[in-house]
Amino acid sequence: MYAKQWIRVAATVVIAGGATPVPAQKMLANFATLSTAAAQQAAQAALARCQKDGYTVAVAVSDRGGQPLAVLRDNLAGAHTTQTAINKTATAVSFRTDTTELAATTQAGKVQSGVRQLPNVVAIGGGLVIRAKGSLVGGIGVSGAPLGDIDDVCAKAGVAAINDAIELE
Repeated sequence: MYAKQWIRVAATVVIAGGATPVPAQKMLANFATLSTAAAQQAAQAALARCQKDGYTVAVAVSDRGGQPLAVLRDNLAGAHTTQTAINKTATAVSFRTDTTELAATTQAGKVQSGVRQLPNVVAIGGGLVIRAKGSLVGGIGVSGAPLGDIDDVCAKAGVAAINDAIELE
């Protein structure tokens, strides 16, 4: 009986205190993400560009996790455009690539075509990632122009409106 107790005590010492200590690991991450003010400015610029070109659209700008920070919709834009814009920005951020590029790489018959079947994935033009100092900080999605290429033009105008400011911070 004494031997069994001794083995238990020895095992407990090895497990609890006899193991090599693990160096402390950082428990919090620091990362850059768009502010609400930057998101509003980008959304307004994208909407203004599309309105100038005669298109009624919705624009969504998200943080680096794909969560909306600013959403604007032209009062004449279709009801579907708001959610589509939100899903375009979330898709771009999630896949870390512009949705026009994702559309090309996920066409039917391509290896990654199944990606299009995931919930809320929008693999058509109009969703862009926003980077600052080489890091992903958010995304922008535009929906409502007749072609994804036109949505891209408006989204690029939104990014251009804040690009200098976010690169300098």
